[in-house]
Amino acid sequence: MNLNPKIPNRYREIVEKLDLMLRARYPLLYIVSAEEDAIEDIFYYLADCPESQRDLIIWDIVRGWDDNGSAKGSLMAALDRIRKADKNESILFVLRDIHFILKYPLADRNAPVIREIKNLTKELKRSRNALIITSHSLEIPQEFAEEVTVIDFPLPDAKEIDYLITQTVAPDRLKVKALAKEKLVKACCGLSRARISRILAKALAAKEEVNESDIDAVLEEKKQAIRQTGILEFYSPKESLKSVGGLDNLKEWVKMRQNAFTEEARSYGIPNPKGLLLVGIQGTGKSLSAKTIAREWRLPLLRLDAGRLFGGIVGESESRVRQTIQLAEAMSPCVLWMDEIDKAFGNISSGVDGDSGTSRRVFGALITWMQEKTSPVFIVATANNVGILPAELLRKGRFDEIFFLNLPTDRERQDIFKVHLQRLRPARVRDFDLTKLARFAVNFSGAEIEQAIVDGMYRGFAQKRDFTTEDILIAIEETVPLAAIASQQIEALKQWAARAGARMASQDLELVEELKKYTFGKDIGSF
Repeated sequence: MNLNPKIPNRYREIVEKLDLMLRARYPLLYIVSAEEDAIEDIFYYLADCPESQRDLIIWDIVRGWDDNGSAKGSLMAALDRIRKADKNESILFVLRDIHFILKYPLADRNAPVIREIKNLTKELKRSRNALIITSHSLEIPQEFAEEVTVIDFPLPDAKEIDYLITQTVAPDRLKVKALAKEKLVKACCGLSRARISRILAKALAAKEEVNESDIDAVLEEKKQAIRQTGILEFYSPKESLKSVGGLDNLKEWVKMRQNAFTEEARSYGIPNPKGLLLVGIQGTGKSLSAKTIAREWRLPLLRLDAGRLFGGIVGESESRVRQTIQLAEAMSPCVLWMDEIDKAFGNISSGVDGDSGTSRRVFGALITWMQEKTSPVFIVATANNVGILPAELLRKGRFDEIFFLNLPTDRERQDIFKVHLQRLRPARVRDFDLTKLARFAVNFSGAEIEQAIVDGMYRGFAQKRDFTTEDILIAIEETVPLAAIASQQIEALKQWAARAGARMASQDLELVEELKKYTFGKDIGSF
C-alpha cells in the first residue's frame, strides 16, 4: 500500500489497519475515543491515500452532513443518504456520537434506526462505501453485534508525546535537558492529545517557555483526568518499605524486583512482572503494601475500586473495563491496585450474581487481560475473604505470587510500634517500652496497633502532657481486636493459605509449623 506521504509516522499503523479493513469491505466500523479531532485527522489521511482516493462525509445530529447540511436532527434521513449512495463510489460515511440512540434499541423511536443500520451492513458488503461510527462511549445493540468491528483509538504513546511536545513548543522555548524531557514525556503518558497541548499552552502563556517545573502541572492534570473517569484514582504514595513493620518475605520479594521494568531487565530476557495477590484479614497491611511497592519501584499508582466497574446501564460495565485497561496501559509502567477484589467478584462462582451475567462478563474481560497483557502494568490485588473468589482468578499466570498476611508476630509488633512512634515522636522512641507494648498487643493487627497509639495520645493530650507507654497500654486493654471476633475467618484463611500454597509475607516459623497440620504434615518449605 502506498500511503499518503503526509501521514505522520505515529498514525501509520492505525491508518494501515483501517485501510485494510475498508479494502476488505468491512461494512461497519465503530471507533471508540474521546479525541474526535485526532480520529478525523486520520480519516482525512485515509481518504487521501493515492491507491484508494475516497470521499469523506461526516454527519452529526445538530449540523447534519458537513458537505451540504442535510439531515439535520434526523439519523434516519442520514442513513437514507447512505442507502441511496452509488455503490461504485468510494465514500466514508462517518456518524458522530449516536451512542445515545444505540443505547436504547428497544425504544419505539429508535427501533427503525437499529433495523436500518442492520440493513445497511448487508448492502455495504457489496459496495465500496463504508459506514463508521465514532463516539467516546461504546454502545452496540445485539441486533448488529456480529457485523460491527470495534476499534479503540489509543492514547498517545511516548514517541507521539515527544512529537507533540516538540511540535507544540518552539525549540527555543523548550527549556529542558534530555533527561528532564524524558521525565516530561513519561509524566504525560495517559493523557489525551488535547490535554497535553492545553498544559503546554498554559505554560507558554504564563512564562513563554516550557521547563522542568511544568512536570508537576502535568501530574496534577493527570490526577484530574483520572478522577473524571470515576473509576480510577491516582495516588502519589509517600510510604516507603521503611514505613512497613514486619512482612520481611514480602519486602524481600519487592526489593528483588525493583528494577524489573527497566530496559536492562528486558535485555537480560526477564519478562515484565504480572502482579501480586495479597490475602489477609483487615488491618494487616495489604493496602499499605500496595502503596509501598509503587514508591519502591518509582512507578505511578492507580487505585481501582472494582465495585465502580459496574454501571446501571446495559453495556456500561463492559465499557468501563475497556476504559480502565486503556488508561492503565497508556500510563504504563505503573502499579494498578485492585482493592478488596473479593467484594466485586466474590459472587461469580455461586452463579447468583443477579445481574444478567454482567459480573461474569466483566470478570472474564479482566482476567483475560491479566493473563494476556504485555504492557508493563503490575497488578496488586487485595482480598479479605479469598474463599469466595473464583478459582480462575487464583490459578498460575494471573499473578506472579500470592502472599498471606497473617497477624504480626511479637517481633513484628515491636517493629510496627517503632515505625509509628518514630513518625510521631522521633526524639522519644527510646522512652517507650516496645517489648512490653508488643507483649500486651497479642493478636492486634497493624491498624489496631496504630489506633492504640492514637488513643494513648488522646489520653496524654487531655491531661496536658505527652503520652507514655502506660497510656498506650490502657488503650490496648480497652480494645477488643478483630482477631477475637473473627477467629473463625482467620482459621479459614490459614487453612486456605496452606492448601493453596500461598507464601507467607512474614518470617513466622511458628505459623509454618502450625499450618503443616492443614497439609497433613507435608513440607511447605518457605511457604
